[in-house]
Amino acid sequence: MLCSGGVKYAIPQAKKIYEFFSREDLIVIGLHTVFEYHDAMGEISLKAFLHEYRVNFPVAIDKPSDDINDPIPKTMRKYQTQGTPTLLLFDHNGYLRKHKMGHEHDLVLGAELMTLIMEKNDNEN
Repeated sequence: MLCSGGVKYAIPQAKKIYEFFSREDLIVIGLHTVFEYHDAMGEISLKAFLHEYRVNFPVAIDKPSDDINDPIPKTMRKYQTQGTPTLLLFDHNGYLRKHKMGHEHDLVLGAELMTLIMEKNDNEN
């Protein structure tokens, strides 16, 4: 919500992907990760933000660390993300195929998504 790159690039890109691709081919899931300004970044603020920006794909909320001295949420820690926006692409078997911090160009991402979709379809046939 506070990431200008996420608001300007990642969210609109994810919305386009969600609208253009079949749910059978790929799934888009956003992840709300709070690693600063915890009091202002809760679920109520997120719901208002998603409504205002017309986010139509599912958005999960990263869980805080079990260690009260660790400000980094669980998923952020697991995938060693360093900030937002971060792109994680998983294939149809659940393997992480791409991990990138920052915006990915639409053409590059589209090609990578189609490669994963074609791999999935080849394995099903």
